[in-house]
Amino acid sequence: MRKQRLVVIGNGMAGINCVQEILNHQPDAFEIIVFGSEPHYNYNRILLSTVLQGSTKVEDITLNDRSWYEDKNIKLYTGETVTYIDPDNKLLRTDQDREVSYDKAIIATGSHPFVLPILGNDKRGVINFRTIEDCKNIIDMSKHHKKAVVIGGGLLGLEAARGLLHLGMEVDVVHLSKHIMDRQLDPTASIMLQRELESQGVNFLLEKASAEIIGGDSVEGLRFKDGTEVEAEAIIMAVGVRPNINLMKGNRIETNRAIVVNDYLQTNVPDIYAVGECAEHRGVVYGLVKPLYEQGRELAKHICGIDSQGYQGSTLSTQLKISGVDVFSVGDFVGDETTKTITHYDEQANIYKKLVLKDDKILGAVLYGDTKVGNRLVDMINKQKVMTDEEKMLLLQTSDRNSWQVSSMEHTELICNCNGVTKGTILESCQLNNITTVEEIKSCTKASSACGGCKPLVTELLTYIQSEGFDEVIEKVTLCSCTTLTDEELVNELQIRQLRSVDEVMRELGWLTEGGCSTCLSAIQYYLGMIYPEYEKEQPSLFINERMNATMQSDGSFSITPQMYGGLTSAEELRKIADAIEQYNIPQVAITSEQRLTLMGIAQKDLEAIWKKIDLPLSSTYGNTVQNIKTCIGETICTCDKHKALQLAVKIEKTTDYVVTPYRLKMGISACLHNGAGSTTKDVGVIQTDRGWEMYVGGSSGRNVRSGQLLCVADTNKKLYEMVIGFIQYYRETAKYGERSWEWIDRVSLVHIREVLFDDDLRKQLSENLELEMKQRKKIVAELI
Repeated sequence: MRKQRLVVIGNGMAGINCVQEILNHQPDAFEIIVFGSEPHYNYNRILLSTVLQGSTKVEDITLNDRSWYEDKNIKLYTGETVTYIDPDNKLLRTDQDREVSYDKAIIATGSHPFVLPILGNDKRGVINFRTIEDCKNIIDMSKHHKKAVVIGGGLLGLEAARGLLHLGMEVDVVHLSKHIMDRQLDPTASIMLQRELESQGVNFLLEKASAEIIGGDSVEGLRFKDGTEVEAEAIIMAVGVRPNINLMKGNRIETNRAIVVNDYLQTNVPDIYAVGECAEHRGVVYGLVKPLYEQGRELAKHICGIDSQGYQGSTLSTQLKISGVDVFSVGDFVGDETTKTITHYDEQANIYKKLVLKDDKILGAVLYGDTKVGNRLVDMINKQKVMTDEEKMLLLQTSDRNSWQVSSMEHTELICNCNGVTKGTILESCQLNNITTVEEIKSCTKASSACGGCKPLVTELLTYIQSEGFDEVIEKVTLCSCTTLTDEELVNELQIRQLRSVDEVMRELGWLTEGGCSTCLSAIQYYLGMIYPEYEKEQPSLFINERMNATMQSDGSFSITPQMYGGLTSAEELRKIADAIEQYNIPQVAITSEQRLTLMGIAQKDLEAIWKKIDLPLSSTYGNTVQNIKTCIGETICTCDKHKALQLAVKIEKTTDYVVTPYRLKMGISACLHNGAGSTTKDVGVIQTDRGWEMYVGGSSGRNVRSGQLLCVADTNKKLYEMVIGFIQYYRETAKYGERSWEWIDRVSLVHIREVLFDDDLRKQLSENLELEMKQRKKIVAELI
C-alpha cells in the first residue's frame, strides 16, 4: 500500500515537533517532505540570544541535524520557499520551480519580524533579530561599530541589548511604553529589571516614538516624534513579529490575523493544517513554545486517526532568565475590582512576588528574582485549585537557596511546561537509564529542550537525585511476568503499531511467555476493546447477545438473570419467567441483592428454548462490567418518595448495560438519607438529599469494607447523570486493567477527578464518548445475532 505523502511547509520548532509527534504515533504511515526557507537544519530560535551573548555557538542550538532527518527517512529541502498551494490538485510549488504533490499538508511558516514603517528603515546598519543570519550580521557589525540602538523594550529587544553589551558596544534601548516588558511584567517588576539592566550598562529611552532613521546610505542616528535625536551606528529592530501568511495570498485558505484553524488545527480546506505562530485558534495567535507544542501534539493525534478532544487553548506563562535575573509571569497579573492581590517585596534580596486571586483561586502572578514556584502556579491555574492560607504563605516566602524545592513536588507536577515533562518522568528516566547529566535528561525526556526556562529546575532535580538525602524510588510495575511492558506502555504500543489481536500483540511486542497468562490475556482483550470498538467481532464474546446469555455454575449447569432495569418489572415479564420455570422444571429461583430474579440449575440443552420462551433482555453478572444498580423501595420504616431514584437508576442502567470496565463496578442509588441501597459502600453510590444528589465514589462492600468519598453534590438529575456516566468513562479510559475504582482514585487523586468532571466540556465529552461507544457496540451485537 502506498504511503500517504505529508508535506510540511516550514522547518521550525512547531512544524518539526509536530512531525516528531506523528512519528511517535505512526512511524511508517507517511512519506514526509519538509521545506525550510532558511539554509539550516531545525534549530532553537529562542536560544539565539545566547549565541549573541557568547554562552553558546550556533551548532549548539541545533535541535535536529542531518542524521535525524536521514534516520527518519524525511526528505528535507533547505533554503527553498513554498510559494503557491493548489488545493484542487493537491500540489505545491517553490521558488526553485519545484512542484510536489501532497495527500496532507501542514503549514508551519511561523512569523516574520515587524519592521517599523519609518523613513530610513532600509539603510545599511538596520538589522532584524530573528534568524541565525541576523545573529551573524549583528556580530559582524559589532566588529566595526561601537554605538547601537535597539528599538523595542520587550524580551527580544532586551536579549539583543544584553548581547550587544557582551560584544563591547554602547546600547540604548528605545521603548514606546513607560515600562519595559510591559506585556510580561507589572510596573514594579519592570522597574526592578530596568534598574538591574542599567547597572549592567544598558541605557533606556522610554516613552519614545521613533519617527525617522537618519544618515546617508548608512545609519547615523534615530529621530523621535518629539524632535529629539540619538546617535547610532546600527539599529536593531526588535518591535515584534507578525504571522507569516504570505503563502495564503491568492488562494482560498481562510485567514484573519493568521491562518484560521479549528480545534484539530484544520484549515477550511480539506487535508491542509496549520500549526504554530502562523495559526489562529479561537481568535488567538500564540507565540510561545508551550502552546505551539500542545497544538502539534493534538494535530499529530488527529492526522494519525487517534481520538482526542482537540486543542483547547493554552494558559500563557513566561519563565525567563534575562541578564542573570529570573523572571516569571502567568495569566492575568493585572487584576480588576473583582480580584484581590497579595504581594511580597524584599528590596534587600531583590525579590518580588505578586499573586492575583479571585475566590481564592489564582488568576495570574508575577515573580522576580525567585521563580521556583512558577510551575506550581501554572498547575494551580490550570486546575483552578482553591488555595489555602498555608499555600499562599509558602508560595510567597523566599525559597531557601540551600533547600530542595523539587523534593516537595509531587511526581505528577510539571518540571518542563513546554514539553509537558513531569518530575516523575525525569525520575523514572534517570533511574532506569542511569542518567547523570542535564544533557542526557534533555535527550531522553525533552525537558529543557525548548525555551530553556526550566533548565535550573532540571539541574536542581538532577542534583537532588544525586544527593545523599534522595530517597524517592520509582519501580517499574509491569503488566505481568510475561512482559517487560507496563500497562501504559502496552496501550501506547497498541495505538502506535495499530495491533488488533492478541496474537499480533504477543508476536510484535516480544511476549516472554508463549500464549501469555490469564492476567495479560484479559488485559490485552480489554485494551483492544477500548481502542477498537469493532474488536468484539474478532473474538469469542463474553456473552452471545443481550437476549442469549448464561453463566456456567460449578456443577456444569447454567443460570440466567432476566434484566429488570432499576429492579422494576411487570406482570407480563413475571408471567413469562414463571411459565419458563414451570415448563422446564427449573429447580432454583433466587432474588439477588440487586433485586433481580436468577434462574439456576438449567441444563445446557434447555438454554435455547428458555431464551426464546422468556424473550427478555438478560443481565450479565459475569466479568468486569458495570453491575446492576441496587435500589431501595423502603421495606422497613422508610416511606420517602422513591420515584426519582428509580427513574434515574433505569436511565443509568440502560446506558451502561454490558459496559466493560477495568474491574467490576457496583452501584447503588438511595432515594433518601436512610441509604437503603448502601450507596456509601459502592464503587459509585448516590443518595438523594434536600440539597440535591450526593455522589460517593470508591467504596467497597467486600471483606474489607471501605466508605466511599463524596465526589460532588448535583442539583439536577441531568447533572448527576452526566457526573455518573463521566466518572465511569474516565475510569475506563485511565485506569489500569484489574485496578479497582478505589485503587484508581488513590493513584490519580480525587481532586484530579473532580477537576476533570467539574469541567462542563470535559464531562459532557466523556458522557458522549460512552454513549457513542454503547451505540456502536449494540450495532455490532445486532450484526452478530
